[in-house]
Amino acid sequence: MSINATLIGQMITFALLVWFTMKYIWPPLFDSLEERKKKIADGLAAAERGQEDILAAEERAKIVLKEAKEHSSELLSLAQKRANEIVEESKDTAKKDGERLIIAARAQIDQEIQQVKDNLRAEVATLALDAAEQILGAEIDKAKHQDIINKVSSKL
Repeated sequence: MSINATLIGQMITFALLVWFTMKYIWPPLFDSLEERKKKIADGLAAAERGQEDILAAEERAKIVLKEAKEHSSELLSLAQKRANEIVEESKDTAKKDGERLIIAARAQIDQEIQQVKDNLRAEVATLALDAAEQILGAEIDKAKHQDIINKVSSKL
């Protein structure tokens, strides 16, 4: 055989191989490459959306945290205000109770002073009658002279 016939045979075989490869092998390869390319692109897009979602979530978290801090500071100031009100109310109540106790104590003291004065008057009247009885040398009838005793005790 000649080189030309071998070369032509190889060319025909190569042409058939190229035709067969382009007809049956390349399309599935290109389809799978395109599918893989699409999956990679979708994955990258999803990752980018995920990044954006993370940034948006961080912003929302910052906003929620800021609102929570504001709310907690409001609650703290309200609690402090209420505590101050309670302290003031307690002071006012204690002051009123103290004044009421002082007034009651003064009334009780005045009552006791009056009782002591009445007791002293009665004792002074009794002593005066005893002294008058001894001075006069005669017995004084207390029932008979009750009016005089009352006058003497009221002057004291």
